[in-house]
Amino acid sequence: MLPTAKTRSGRPAPLAAKVPEITAVFWALKILTTGMGESMSDFLGQQSVPLAGAIGIFGLTYAIRLQVRTTEYRAVVYWFAVMMVAIFGTMAADGLKDGAGLSYAVTTPFFAAVVAVVFVLWHRSEGTLDIHSITTARRETYYWIAVLATFALGTAAGDLTALTLHLGFLESIAIFGVLFLVPALGWWQLRLNPVVAFWTAYVITRPLGASVVDWLAKPQSNKGLDLGDGVVSAGTLVVFVALVAWVAVTRRDIQRPDVPQPHAHLPHVPHPHLPHGHPQAQPAEG
Repeated sequence: MLPTAKTRSGRPAPLAAKVPEITAVFWALKILTTGMGESMSDFLGQQSVPLAGAIGIFGLTYAIRLQVRTTEYRAVVYWFAVMMVAIFGTMAADGLKDGAGLSYAVTTPFFAAVVAVVFVLWHRSEGTLDIHSITTARRETYYWIAVLATFALGTAAGDLTALTLHLGFLESIAIFGVLFLVPALGWWQLRLNPVVAFWTAYVITRPLGASVVDWLAKPQSNKGLDLGDGVVSAGTLVVFVALVAWVAVTRRDIQRPDVPQPHAHLPHVPHPHLPHGHPQAQPAEG
């Protein structure tokens, strides 16, 4: 269970929001972590599959434990968790492909179904999928399960278009780049539900980021630039650390809920049956 503050009545108080505000930097970091997770997972797998598996499993466990033990959003902790989810999600998708021999044409709809089930259960339990409502342990659990499922789905979908359908990485970037703009335009011009727009864009960032780093890292025989997974992993990690450090220092991505003060602007009305100056006729302190 997450640690919670206590109100004066002794009841658990809601936690502060555990996720960042949605800004341009959020989307930049999200796309960056999706790509970084792809390249790091591939690089680690090339060095040692058991080592890659250990880093993925224990790294994810440690990162999520750090995240759930906090009582508010902390940029370094949150984005470290996202990074490890990205690495593990890539391993999960690739593991079904390479280990179980399932094609991306099978794993992509499978992970899409998993994402759909998670969203249905989350909405049925909490009544909302709004990330601004991530203020309880249960909602945070649903959130991270959904994030993990979307990362696995995105990995499979990106490789489906680029490799299985032989469209290539650059063409996949164009496809997912356009698809990423669709929910944004729908929300901006067509009044698309913001929660639907957010999660649609969130899912698409995964194959978009993965396609970008694969185009940079993979050999020319696969229509890539052949920079190598190690070089791309190092480069994206440097940019990632710089951006996370920036938001951690500036704190510009912290959700700032408007806490109402019901008595702050109310004029004092004397008690109708008490003379002016009587102690009970004065406004209460606090």
